[in-house]
Amino acid sequence: MTVRVRIAPSPTGNLHIGTARTAVFNWLFARHHDGKFILRIEDTDLERSRPEYTENILQGLRWLGLNWDEGPFFQTQRLDIYKQAVQSLLEQGLAYRCYTTAEELEALREGQKARGEAPRYDNRHRNLTPEQEAAYKAEGRSFVIRFKIDDHREIVWNDLVRDQMVWRGSDLGGDMVIARAAADGIGQPLYNFAVVVDDIDMQITHVIRGEDHIANTAKQILLYEAFGAKVPEFAHTPLILNQEGRKLSKRDGVTSISDFQKMGFTAEALVNYMTLLGWSAPDSTKEIFTLPEAAQQFSFERVNKAGAKFDWAKLDWINSQYIHAMPVDKLTDLLIPFWEEAGYKLTGGREERPWLKQLVVLIQPSLTRLVDAVAMSKLFFTDAVEFSEEAAVQLKQEGVAAAIEAVNAALQNQQEFNEASAQDIIKQVVKQQNVKKGLIMRSLRAALTGDMHGPDLIQSWLLLHQIGLDQSRLIKATLESQ
Repeated sequence: MTVRVRIAPSPTGNLHIGTARTAVFNWLFARHHDGKFILRIEDTDLERSRPEYTENILQGLRWLGLNWDEGPFFQTQRLDIYKQAVQSLLEQGLAYRCYTTAEELEALREGQKARGEAPRYDNRHRNLTPEQEAAYKAEGRSFVIRFKIDDHREIVWNDLVRDQMVWRGSDLGGDMVIARAAADGIGQPLYNFAVVVDDIDMQITHVIRGEDHIANTAKQILLYEAFGAKVPEFAHTPLILNQEGRKLSKRDGVTSISDFQKMGFTAEALVNYMTLLGWSAPDSTKEIFTLPEAAQQFSFERVNKAGAKFDWAKLDWINSQYIHAMPVDKLTDLLIPFWEEAGYKLTGGREERPWLKQLVVLIQPSLTRLVDAVAMSKLFFTDAVEFSEEAAVQLKQEGVAAAIEAVNAALQNQQEFNEASAQDIIKQVVKQQNVKKGLIMRSLRAALTGDMHGPDLIQSWLLLHQIGLDQSRLIKATLESQ
């Protein structure tokens, strides 16, 4: 048997991290078994589905490296298939037309609520006579299609994560609607019906999804059986929770993959972290791995039943590990869009690839997220710097003005400026001005960067010198210190 799994997002919003984590588990399982990973877009919610959400989903999956083998398939292009499937259930007597009005359903619910009963349909139109149907049609009533559920039926399956699951038909709320009303008869299929028809048609062998779908699974198994199809195996994975233990939602801030991307997380780090949300490798000490490496070891035996709490600190740490180990050329390519988004102009020597790579090498060890590069490198993309309060105090210290002036004078006599000559200038000024080296270093940092904290001073000086900014900043600092 060839393993065939699918991810089936609804384009009613951007790609959510919960959906993406489900896609990760499906991808890992498929690759582990040399199977197929199928993409299906469940876009039958015409009011809320948007093309831009579909594009966001496709881009997000590609960015994460979750390449699919078949698809994308769109449910809106399969409506005739669903209608034929509904018709087959009607002809077998497994489904029926229900003419109950919205007002009648509301009255039913209110009565159940008043009696303290769980809401459920009472199957009142399950056995209408032809005459009764004709009478309802004469009234101009529309109808939905309901699938018959035996209240006494016990539904059992062995879940790959949760072991044996048992549901009773009486727990499923009565006969379920599988198609909406429509002027021409059979209307839009509902989720539980369309997903089963699709899974049968696409020969899905394993359905891997969040635990919030467990109740749907019981209903869907009944539909598989009604169609005489082989029931796939099910794996219901733990939900992603916030720090309070509730399901992660938009109220918790960032939840879409595109937002994580904008925040400066790398695709490799994010997909690595999502793999660990509910699963652990056989070697629990190993937390950094690629998708293919995880796929080699993936199994549902190591997927937790309990919800997985989202940990920002852990994600930041994983992201920093990928950034620190990243080839300079690749990191440079990733940082350029962040600099451009910040309005930094890559001109005046800053557009030169060797200069950019030197800047990347300088800040790389300090980056946690890609977006951190914006603040860290601001001093290299502005012609002049504003002095922080601490830097201004440093520049007012005795002897600083003369020392900076001496540094600038020595700098003008340099035909070639490199790390060695920068150190020589500092030694020369220390001796000439009879001051401590620490005073020179602190004053240079304040003068060149406008702050008392930041990346390596000498390397920063070399970068500023290459784009002609060091001498003008030294002159400004001299004036500030007087």
